[in-house]
Amino acid sequence: MTLMVAGIVGTSQTREQLSSLRALVVVGMMMFRGGGAEEILRLAMTSVPSLCRGWTHAIHLVDGDDLQPSVVGSPRPPDPALFDLAGAEGPVPVEGAAWGRALPLSGLGRSRGYLVVGADGEPSEEERFLLRVLAEEAGAALATAALVAEQQLQADELRRLSDRLAGANAQLTKSVSDLERRSAVHETLNRVPATGDRAAGIVAAVHELTGLPVVAEDRFGNVLAWSGPSRTKPVRKVSARQRADVLGRAQRDGRPVRDRDRLVALAQPRDAVLGVLSLIDAERTAGPHEVLALELGATMLAMELAHRQGVAEVELRLRRDLVEDLISGTDEDGAVTRARALGVDLHRSHRVVVVRGRPGIGDEAVANAVLHAARGLDAGSLIARRSGSVILLANRPAGWGDEHRWHEIHAAVSRHLRSSAVSIGVGGHCERPADFPRSWQQAERALAIRQRSRNPEGITAYEDLGLYRVLSDSDGDAEVDRFVREWLGALLDYDTQHHSEMVRTLSTYLDCGGNYDETAAGMSIHRSTLRYRLQRIREVSGFDLGDVDHRLNLHVATRAWNLMAEPG
Repeated sequence: MTLMVAGIVGTSQTREQLSSLRALVVVGMMMFRGGGAEEILRLAMTSVPSLCRGWTHAIHLVDGDDLQPSVVGSPRPPDPALFDLAGAEGPVPVEGAAWGRALPLSGLGRSRGYLVVGADGEPSEEERFLLRVLAEEAGAALATAALVAEQQLQADELRRLSDRLAGANAQLTKSVSDLERRSAVHETLNRVPATGDRAAGIVAAVHELTGLPVVAEDRFGNVLAWSGPSRTKPVRKVSARQRADVLGRAQRDGRPVRDRDRLVALAQPRDAVLGVLSLIDAERTAGPHEVLALELGATMLAMELAHRQGVAEVELRLRRDLVEDLISGTDEDGAVTRARALGVDLHRSHRVVVVRGRPGIGDEAVANAVLHAARGLDAGSLIARRSGSVILLANRPAGWGDEHRWHEIHAAVSRHLRSSAVSIGVGGHCERPADFPRSWQQAERALAIRQRSRNPEGITAYEDLGLYRVLSDSDGDAEVDRFVREWLGALLDYDTQHHSEMVRTLSTYLDCGGNYDETAAGMSIHRSTLRYRLQRIREVSGFDLGDVDHRLNLHVATRAWNLMAEPG
């Protein structure tokens, strides 16, 4: 009976052991299926109660020279006794347990941590064996997972390196292609002739590179050159405000900007915009290579326009210096030689023309208008600016014959200025360089008289001055001054004391032939005011305005006073 019970008991224990072994094999298989460290440790932790009458107290993993709580189980710090085991199995205190054991998680020849198990009593030898196998399986699984993770990292790094190499190869291919395109752009633009109309050559080269119509304009929007499949020049009128907005955007961005159907690049060698180069791109097909050709073309156009401007400024300075020397008096042979170098024949008959705009009209605008007008009339191009005036050395256009047609200069200047508010004086003939100082003085006299007249806007030639030519003779200045004081002295003193305009009223009245309405309108006063002033003039001066001699002398005196007075 005892042997039968023992056999039954032995058979029961064997079945339990076999069952535990099978469970351990299953757990091991699950650990090695690649779930990662966290799943391995969780399987180890939850498998302990099925292998013995105990529990998992903690799992600690090696972290360099230290032990750290794992991501599963209790987060309690490792017991100091663990450090004394140095990777071997051994007893450790477990709170609330009669028996505690640290089982190394060994794998691939080194310990990866500890599985700390606690129990109410010491487990059997078979149970301890199963716990050791569990810990070794967990250690081996952790080592395998680490190796797989490392291999995965290496594979990922190799894949990233391969991707980078592929990207670098693609970038290299693109860079070679871009370099070839850039070389083609440079080669084409470098074929632009060094002489002749370089703006036209630049535009033609950019059109060849892009296949798009191209137009070069100055800063005002005037077409300098164009190239394209259409026979019609791509002229487009825009307002000054719209143009300023486009130029401002291009300056701020520092690159070509879109302006409706155009891609616009600035020809700007330094701070000043000298012009623009535009692609006509209504379909918006321009890509990076077209933009590159446009930018390089704009750079070349900027250099060309800067060169033109520099040449023009040098020539303008030479012309200005020659004008200054001629009206001041200079060596005749030297002046003729310098003029010939500038394309001017001083052996032709010339006159000095002095032009002055009213306040508010810039000197540069007046100078440009005079130059355009003179060239348009074939009247010369020697100009200078002095003391708010523009001086032109004008020859009589061939088409004028002997006619007196100097008013056409005023009309042409007015057209270019879009204003007739300019006064012009014309001096006498200059047959040789020594005559220019005299002609300039005569032009200044004619201009002064024109400015002091009732209609300052217009042109006056010296030969038309009549009585003023006698009054303006510098040799008689003292006598003229005495004459003016004799006839107008009392009125001049009255005006000074009372801040009135008696002399000016008298001058206007006499210039208007004694017409009350014209005089009142010219003075912008009422007829009754004019009547009062004329009465005061009679009383203060003591002269009778109805007397022919008095009237004549007073008229001559007011003309002389006008000539000597500063322009109003």
